[in-house]
Amino acid sequence: MTRTARPDDLPAVLALVRQHRADAHAEEVLTGQVPGAAAAAGFRRLLAATDHRVVLAVVPGPNATAGGTEGETAVGLAILGTDPLSVLLGIPQVTVDNLVVHRAHRRRGVGAALLAAAAAYARETGAAHVVAAVGGHEAERQRFFARMGFAPLTTRRIVALESLTRSLTAWQRSWLPIPAPRRGPVRRRPVVRPLPTAAGAEG
Repeated sequence: MTRTARPDDLPAVLALVRQHRADAHAEEVLTGQVPGAAAAAGFRRLLAATDHRVVLAVVPGPNATAGGTEGETAVGLAILGTDPLSVLLGIPQVTVDNLVVHRAHRRRGVGAALLAAAAAYARETGAAHVVAAVGGHEAERQRFFARMGFAPLTTRRIVALESLTRSLTAWQRSWLPIPAPRRGPVRRRPVVRPLPTAAGAEG
C-alpha cells in the first residue's frame, strides 16, 4: 500500500534516498559526498511542503489495525510535484523524482503502486501527463518505465559550476582574435624607367 509520508517518516525517507543515490551513482556525479545534515534538512522541509508530495510504499505490520502504521516497513519512495513551467504553458505535468524500491522488495509491484499514486496525484492536480526522471545508465529503471508506457522525452546533463566555468573560459579564449604579427614600415621601390633608345632620341 502507499501513503503520504509524514515528518516522522524522515529516517525511512533518507534511507531510501541514500539507496537510490548509491544505485544511480548520483553522489559521485553531484558532490562525491554522502547526504548529510543539509540533505536531511531539505527533506524535512519537503515533507512539510504543500507543492510536493512524498509518497511511501509500505508493508503493514503483522499487528497493524486498519489504516494504522504500527510496525510497518517502508519499501519504496517517490517524490511527486508539478512542473511550474508546464503549468505556465498550459500543459501541467506531474513529475516523479527519486522513485526507488528497496532492493529486497523489487519485482513485487512496489514500483507500480508508486506510479498509481502518481496517477492519482495527476488527477487531483489536473495534469494530463506524468514525467519520470531516470538516469541514462539506469537500465533496469529504464526498462520498468518503458513497460509502464513511458516514452523518451529529453536528455538532461549535469556539470559542476567550476567545470562549466573552466570550459566557458577556454571557449572564450579560442574565439579571441589573434593579433597579426607586427611588421616594419613597407618601403616602396623606386620606379626605374627605361632609357630612350637611339631611334627615339632622333625622332
